Amino acid sequence: MASTDPEHREEEENAPAEDEDTGAQVAPIVKLEEVAITTGEEDEEAILDLKAKLYRFDKDGNQWKERGAGTVKFLKHKVSGKVRLVMRQSKTLKICANHLVLPNMSVQEHAGNEKSCVWHASDYADGELKDELFCIRFASVENCKTFMETFQEVAESQKKQEESKDASETAGLIEKLNVEEKKSEEKESEIEHKKEHADKKAGEAPASA
Repeated sequence: MASTDPEHREEEENAPAEDEDTGAQVAPIVKLEEVAITTGEEDEEAILDLKAKLYRFDKDGNQWKERGAGTVKFLKHKVSGKVRLVMRQSKTLKICANHLVLPNMSVQEHAGNEKSCVWHASDYADGELKDELFCIRFASVENCKTFMETFQEVAESQKKQEESKDASETAGLIEKLNVEEKKSEEKESEIEHKKEHADKKAGEAPASA
C-alpha cells in the first residue's frame, strides 16, 4: 500500500533501487598489512615438544609457585649445537622458562609423583639470570619419562661436544707450539749460520801492514 505522507512518498520515489549502482566508492578506513612475527626460534630445531605445567620454588615463601601451563621445548641451535629449554604459556605465549641445558645439569623425579620432575638452572625468562629450582608436571608418566630421558641425553651430548671442543683446542695449541718451536729452531740455525759466515770472513781478512 502506498504511503499518504508526501514527504515519505518523495523519499520513496528518490530512493535508489536496491540493485542500483550509486557510483559511490567506499575506501577502507584502516589498511592492514602483514607483519612478520619472530619468536627467536627461527635458527633452532625442536628436539622435544610437550604440554606441561611448570612451577618454581619460592625460597622466601618456602613453597612451590606456578609459572604457567603450556608447551615445553628443547631447542637445538643449527650452527652452535647448543640446546636450550624454553617453555611458553599456552594463551599468552609468555616465556616462563628459558635456559641452556649444560653438561653438569641433572633432572630427577619429584618425590612421590611419577608425573613430575625437578632440576636446577640459571634461568633467563625474566630478562636476567636467576638460579631457579623448577618442577614440571605432565599429564602422563610416559611424557615425564620422555622429558627426563631427553634432558639427560642433551646434557650428555653437550658434555661430549665440550670435550670434543677442548680436545680440538688442545690439538690446535700443540700444533701451534710445534710450529713456533720449529720457527725458533730455524731462526737459531740461521743465526748460527750467519755467525759462522762472519767468523770465516773475519779469518780471511788481510793482515794489517
